[in-house]
Amino acid sequence: MTTYWLLTNALAAVLLPPTLFVILGLGGWLLAYRYRSLGRAVMMMAIALLLMLSTAVGSAWIIRPLEQQSLPLSSTIHHKAQAIVVLGGGRAHLASEQTSYDQIGPITLMRLRMAARLQRQNHLPVLVSGGAPDGAGDSEASLMARSANDDFGIAVRWVEDQATDTFQNARLSADVLRKENIQHIILVTDAIHMPRARSAFEHAGLYVEPAPSIFIAGNGYHVSRFIPNAQSLKHSHYAIHEWLGLLVYGLRYYAAQ
Repeated sequence: MTTYWLLTNALAAVLLPPTLFVILGLGGWLLAYRYRSLGRAVMMMAIALLLMLSTAVGSAWIIRPLEQQSLPLSSTIHHKAQAIVVLGGGRAHLASEQTSYDQIGPITLMRLRMAARLQRQNHLPVLVSGGAPDGAGDSEASLMARSANDDFGIAVRWVEDQATDTFQNARLSADVLRKENIQHIILVTDAIHMPRARSAFEHAGLYVEPAPSIFIAGNGYHVSRFIPNAQSLKHSHYAIHEWLGLLVYGLRYYAAQ
């Protein structure tokens, strides 16, 4: 486990729900000792935001602007692309008693499913990218390569297993592909993550065709979408993480210019 990964995740925990709203609520409670009306207003705001972002309608409000930047694929045929790049999206620790190693998580599985479909249609080489920043034994990339072969029947040509975040996914993958004179890629990740991932890969010098694997915002105003639930809060957590990531990457790229 790297110190950088530990620090960034600790900071993210403070800036993301539900911890963010717990801290905000505690701050309002302390503030109420001196400024009763203001403190109560802060506490009520924290509760209201927590409840709102725990609903499908509330989470969609911050997810949709991210997902709308990537349209669903109208065709799986890509004549100019030279390779398919798939980003890791988490693991399931020791998911099966029949294996002695971790399995890829559901988000990564959906990304691999899309990549397998594209590979069969375009017959392009595949690169998988993802390290083991939490100190796990096998990198996400190695787990992805195994799953691609065992579950989808496709071979992975390149395994980039050092990246600990999206910025490194892009930089290290570009280093591998540049040696093969590859500049035009199909990038596979979920739609909510695509804006940050695409920006990182384009700044790494690659031309990107986005291939979003899944959209989660949903539509409509059915009564069930106003009921708070843990899944919607998880989606809101993911969306806020991406908005913060875009801000950090924007500052990083600006500083590098």
